[in-house]
Amino acid sequence: MDPLSMAATLVTVAAFAATAPLTAAASASPLAMAFWRNCLGLAVLVPLLLLLRRRQVALVVRGKRPVLRRAQWRPLACGFLAASALACHFAAFMTSTRLTSVAMSTALVATQPVWQALIAAGQGVRASGRTWAGLTLAVVGAAAAAGLDLQSGGTAVLGDLLAVVGAIALAGYTALSERARADVSTPLYSAFTALVCSLELLALCLLAHVPLTGFDRSTQLSLLGLLFLPQLLGLGALNFVLGRVPATTVSVLLLLESPIAALAAWWMMGQGIEPATVPWLLLIILGVAIVVTSGAGLRRSRRASVS
Repeated sequence: MDPLSMAATLVTVAAFAATAPLTAAASASPLAMAFWRNCLGLAVLVPLLLLLRRRQVALVVRGKRPVLRRAQWRPLACGFLAASALACHFAAFMTSTRLTSVAMSTALVATQPVWQALIAAGQGVRASGRTWAGLTLAVVGAAAAAGLDLQSGGTAVLGDLLAVVGAIALAGYTALSERARADVSTPLYSAFTALVCSLELLALCLLAHVPLTGFDRSTQLSLLGLLFLPQLLGLGALNFVLGRVPATTVSVLLLLESPIAALAAWWMMGQGIEPATVPWLLLIILGVAIVVTSGAGLRRSRRASVS
């Protein structure tokens, strides 16, 4: 990797690693944080969509072109399901950061490539023995770490389960996005998924009677941090890196998000890591790294990461 690509990769990892600590440090409901993160991201994406597709927008306004071509309806139906999976990911993962440690939450949600490989296997893609070995290591590490949380009691186990649900939902999003992206441009697809995700999270907040206003200053700063760091800076740097570095290398380096997030939580909140869980967290990261480098499911995750 050249120095510029390495710097952009480090920016990507650091920006994504800020998600869990910023959510855990805020006083607002994590569901409200998830909604505003997507809503603010949508407010940025729509002007970009209008700017990048201004000629098409002008034709639509003049009535000379439909908003969507007939061939795009079926991909957008898959996109709707993908956006629903993404909303589930945000709701589950960001809630888990309040119930368990940031280190556990980020390590468990990083098992997304493992579930991606299982989805690929369910669709008939043959997985190598190395893939199954990595999957086994990740599952054993996750089960052992969750077992320690079960012994300690409290809400940690529920947080662990929600983090796993977030990982499975993210794997579903990437699998569905592969089908949805066939005839839909990146700006349109990104804006569409952000819109659907925001509306579904808004409905969830209203049903759960979650307050969406009246946040204190620290929560407002956390929301701005979520917008500028993972939503804008992180995705922007990731797209830049994927144009210069193989997706496998980037996927492995993104596993550094878990330890960096744990260090950020320790610095911001004084949240420590139980020494007994460290070997199992490392085992999770090792297992996921083996799955990623084995190539199973990488076709899907490569496309989904760019979107």
